[in-house]
Amino acid sequence: MRLVQVAKILGITGQELRKELETVDFGVKPTDREVSDNLAMGVIRFVANRRKITVDWDAVEAMRSGIGVDTDDTEKPTTALSPEVTVPVTEEKKAGVKPENLNVLRKLTLEGVSKEAIDRQKVALEKQKPKILSKEEMEQRKVEGKLLQSLEKKDRSVHQEQIKKKTGIVLIPSQISVKEFAEKTGIQVPKIVSTLMKNGVLASINQQIDYDTASVIALELGVEVQKDAGTVSVEALLSNDLAELIKDDATVLRPRAPIVTVMGHVDHGKTAILDAIRSTNVVSGEAGGITQHVGAYQVVHDGKSITFIDTPGHEAFTAMRARGAQLTDIVILVVSAEEGVKPTTIEAINHTKDAGVPILVALNKIDRPNADIERVKGELAAQGLQPEDWGGDIAMIPCSAHTKQGIPELLEHVLLMAELEELKANPDRNAIATIVESHLDKSRGPQATVIVNTGTLRIGDIIGCGGASGKVKSLTDALGVRIDTVLPSGPAVISGFDELPELGEILQVFQTDRELKSYLEAYQQSQGQKQKRGFADLVSRLSEGKLSQLKIILKADAQGSLQSITEALTKLTTEKVQPKVIHAAIGDISESDVMMASAGEAVVIGFNVEASLAVGRTADREGVKIKHYDIIYKLLEDVELILKGLIEPVEEEKITGHLEIRGVFLTKKSEQIVGGKVMDGVIKRTPFRILRAGELVGTGRITSLKNVEKDIKEAKEGAECGMRVTVSIGLELGDMLEGFTKEFTKVG
Repeated sequence: MRLVQVAKILGITGQELRKELETVDFGVKPTDREVSDNLAMGVIRFVANRRKITVDWDAVEAMRSGIGVDTDDTEKPTTALSPEVTVPVTEEKKAGVKPENLNVLRKLTLEGVSKEAIDRQKVALEKQKPKILSKEEMEQRKVEGKLLQSLEKKDRSVHQEQIKKKTGIVLIPSQISVKEFAEKTGIQVPKIVSTLMKNGVLASINQQIDYDTASVIALELGVEVQKDAGTVSVEALLSNDLAELIKDDATVLRPRAPIVTVMGHVDHGKTAILDAIRSTNVVSGEAGGITQHVGAYQVVHDGKSITFIDTPGHEAFTAMRARGAQLTDIVILVVSAEEGVKPTTIEAINHTKDAGVPILVALNKIDRPNADIERVKGELAAQGLQPEDWGGDIAMIPCSAHTKQGIPELLEHVLLMAELEELKANPDRNAIATIVESHLDKSRGPQATVIVNTGTLRIGDIIGCGGASGKVKSLTDALGVRIDTVLPSGPAVISGFDELPELGEILQVFQTDRELKSYLEAYQQSQGQKQKRGFADLVSRLSEGKLSQLKIILKADAQGSLQSITEALTKLTTEKVQPKVIHAAIGDISESDVMMASAGEAVVIGFNVEASLAVGRTADREGVKIKHYDIIYKLLEDVELILKGLIEPVEEEKITGHLEIRGVFLTKKSEQIVGGKVMDGVIKRTPFRILRAGELVGTGRITSLKNVEKDIKEAKEGAECGMRVTVSIGLELGDMLEGFTKEFTKVG
């Protein structure tokens, strides 16, 4: 049966019938013009019941039998004149003649219709005539009609997959096209354009709209949007200024968990304390009970999260600071109640003070028989950490990692300090994180442990970190469990880098590959031009009044010298600048001293101590100045000149003398014991150049100078002496050593 016939039986138009067929899946395609008789009867019954239509089933049966079939395929709506249709039937029907052999005549007539009824119909038709519009109105409707028509035409495919409306908060930039807005919100473009038109904005699919307009439209369409903080500038990323990178509008900030670094002397129980907190056995799997890698863990106490960083000593803490990553919110200083303060403890205290991070002291091993809490408090007070019960401001919690005594109180103090600090971050933005550890996994390739500073890190995010880049393939927590997202202050292990990122580097999530490419190009370009801020820059900033402190790391050969120099330096204060000794200790200058100076923009001063070649190379790489002295007044004079701005930010080199090598007695790696004769000038414990056949072949430094068995400060012209030296290349007989010093150039 034809669908046109079904519509006529029901007294509706063909278009109305097709709309009814779309509500229920009868298996009728939009292109079908005929259906089976059984299906047609089912459709008639369904629509009749739905619309409360009375159907003449005798007429339906007659139509099925072929009587009164309309051979015209066009759809003709039923009018008020329909009841006047007459279908004359011949006598052959009664005689049982086959329907297909009948000639049917369909006749329409107005016979029997009164003139009044016809006039009423004419009046009704006159009233239905459309209102005549002005030329301007017609043009406006034409433009709007064409726009909506073109958009609906693109969207009208039967097999087109419908966009799913997004749930949750949608991030919108300051400017966005209508098409991009549709993709982000999951709303069809015609609906967005229609809503814009209602609000007086005529916009095409590629036209840009601002955030304010987009937020109004989103509110009307039932979508929650928020302004995207966007990707930070390449310049900000290259500067590695974390404080600047995570700046955000105060209205979007939410409380975050504190990030805690555990520091202290080796074997005082840093990992054991963390083990007690995490209730997992980590120490037994580590060589010699010393932490072998940087790990980040998160625990929950009283329903609040705390993130812990377990660093190998304080090297990682300093390395991150040297790269601008001020990641730590609170430092827990672990001190043994049995052994007390050690040199490493003092170094950790000085690192923390210079970083300006709040300190919480954990007095561990109180269960030991030789534990003396009051004595240790006194030692800490001597280092400037006054206990609260002594009237100070440093909380010192007695605890035991073995018995877990005091561990809950330690966590409560961490949460209290975090509450006072009012730590907050914006979770609804592109993530910025800090690398706290990286390693190469055999199966997953380069991996890194990160802590998210702000934003939310997700699987699939496009990431860049220094020269490394990639896409987040997997995220796992400290226990190796896979996770989908990481919120601010949360730790995770990331895989997906193309190379290993460096410790302390800042990780940034980019929205597109194009943004990542721009960043990597700028990074590579900057690496070629990058120079560490050196001593010359430090002196310039002091002279210009940009710095109010000259930070000094002081190393000396004896406690008496150390104390007297420290006291003398504190008296050199000027109106604008004052010296500040951030770390003072006995012994040779180490790489840790250099890294601390790099992080705090300090000068390293050594009195009668040495620095190895490896330390010198580290200092050159980090842009740190190491000054050696053997006379106190010369040391104080140079510092005073720096404070008063009376020296140029350059040094003048002076050759002190030449010595010829006459004997090589011991060679051990980069260290040698040699003997020689001073050919001219004076030879002191200073750096020297190695001249072989008149050509420069290497450098070195005299660490010890002797005449027979007696230590001497210098050897004059014509004198013979023995020396212990560190060299970049082995000395040979006949080599000439050229000693030199570098001195500041005085102004005027």
